[in-house]
Amino acid sequence: MTRPIPRSRREPTIALINIVFLMLIFFMAAATLAPPLDGDLRLVHTADLEGRAPPDALVIHADGHLTYRGATLADAAAYVRAAYPTGGETVQAVRIVPDAELPAQDLIRIGEALRRAGATRVVMITERGLE
Repeated sequence: MTRPIPRSRREPTIALINIVFLMLIFFMAAATLAPPLDGDLRLVHTADLEGRAPPDALVIHADGHLTYRGATLADAAAYVRAAYPTGGETVQAVRIVPDAELPAQDLIRIGEALRRAGATRVVMITERGLE
């Protein structure tokens, strides 16, 4: 008489997948990512206000020219030299304020030029919207 070959028991993965899926649906329905705003709340309309960049930020206009504290600069390296005149300082974070109409290729090109000039990090300052 031959012995039957023992079969390996398969794990009940379908049941586990179903439980995880049901938990996912439950938490998506029960939790919120951010509390909703009050229904009667009206947000401030700031379209007519004049925006001002931080004084130490590099402003990049729509046509690609650079300004720092109101003065026009030739390139990104000129900004690093003007903002950090001693030259021995480590440039930790450079803040830039790009125009909304600036093409993305120009923004990337200027960011790379800032990195080559010695900036370890480039931080872009943007307008935050809730709509």
